Amino acid sequence: MIPRYSRNEVSRIWSDENKFRIWLDVEILACEAQCKLGLVPAKSLAVIKKKADFNTRKVLKIEETVKHDVIAFLTNVASYVGIDSRFIHMGMTSSDVLDTALSVQMKQAGEIILKDLLKLRVALKKKTRKYKKLTMIGRTHGIHAEPITLGLKFALWFDENNRNIQRMKDAIENISVGQISGAVGTYEHISPKVEEYVCKKLGLKATKISTQILQRDRHAQYLSTLAIIASCIDKYATEIRHLQKTEVLELEESFTKGQKGSSAMPHKKNPITSEQLSGLARVIRGNSLAAMENIPLWHERDISHSSVERIIMPDSTILLDYMLNKFTALIENVRVYEKNIKKNLELTRGLIFSQTLLLKLIEKKMRREDAYKIVQTVAMKCWEEKVEFRKLAESSSEVMKFLTEKDLNEVFDYGKSQKSVDFIFKRVGI
Repeated sequence: MIPRYSRNEVSRIWSDENKFRIWLDVEILACEAQCKLGLVPAKSLAVIKKKADFNTRKVLKIEETVKHDVIAFLTNVASYVGIDSRFIHMGMTSSDVLDTALSVQMKQAGEIILKDLLKLRVALKKKTRKYKKLTMIGRTHGIHAEPITLGLKFALWFDENNRNIQRMKDAIENISVGQISGAVGTYEHISPKVEEYVCKKLGLKATKISTQILQRDRHAQYLSTLAIIASCIDKYATEIRHLQKTEVLELEESFTKGQKGSSAMPHKKNPITSEQLSGLARVIRGNSLAAMENIPLWHERDISHSSVERIIMPDSTILLDYMLNKFTALIENVRVYEKNIKKNLELTRGLIFSQTLLLKLIEKKMRREDAYKIVQTVAMKCWEEKVEFRKLAESSSEVMKFLTEKDLNEVFDYGKSQKSVDFIFKRVGI
């Protein structure tokens, strides 16, 4: 009944051909259910199942005249079926078809996006393991803070991506509902058993209650999930852009043979993929706001949401599929400059050990306020005179009154920053 689509085929899901095919599935399944209830003759059902078809071009041509997509579709289908077409769409309203089919399309697109997320998960896991112990500087407010590892940075993204996987699963489940309930959702002209039958056959659940439509909080949750995922990609891309700055150059997007970075400056290698991903995330975030605007509708339904969804559903799912594949390829091929990572780690001449020195003095019974003042004084001198922080600490009588050479060796040890890496990795599930 419903064709299966592999990754990178999201755009096909939103084609008129696929949409009309799902509409026809809904209509035929409804006829099957009505036949079981004795409302459609078995002979008529056989004719419908054998002859029912459509021509996309003709449907669109009819719509130019009737100004109604479902009527245009039904008119074209009737031309194939003949007199027995009178049983098609019996007791139903247009949204019974439109919303149920839209749920199928969103489910199809969501399943592809879920596969994309799982592929990204594999790429991030590989990088996390590879750079588990590669010490680099951690930055807060863009300023050197204390050492982390590149593996921890990737592990953070891995963990976030796992949450996105669960979010996408929840969004798919939430949207996997349909309705065949009639003009205002009361089943006045059609049995709820038809709805149950059609939805089950399509891999959906029947919604507990509807008006003329499914309520748009479901669609808003779906779009919000896409926006969260896109924003996470934006976050990762922004970090890569920072780390690719000339002054930093710790990570870099791969630069393929023959690629050009600037029309004016031949030396340029710009983070164009990351910048593109950051830009596209803005589109999906904007679309999620439009989905929220679709939640309040007049009474049992108006049509203000329909035109919006014809844009935001295809665009957002197609874009996110594209973004996930582009970012996965970026991660798989990202360049890591270990020498620059080491150089930047030592850029502040040991200032990154200021908290370690502070805590060591406190451990040796110095009052925290006094210890902070002493360490900050030494640190500011390091900034101003560009002398190694350890040398200044060793020359401070206030520091050395409490510490030994062994104590200083413990303070200025990069290895201490990695003592809990295994614990974090285990907790993240790597």
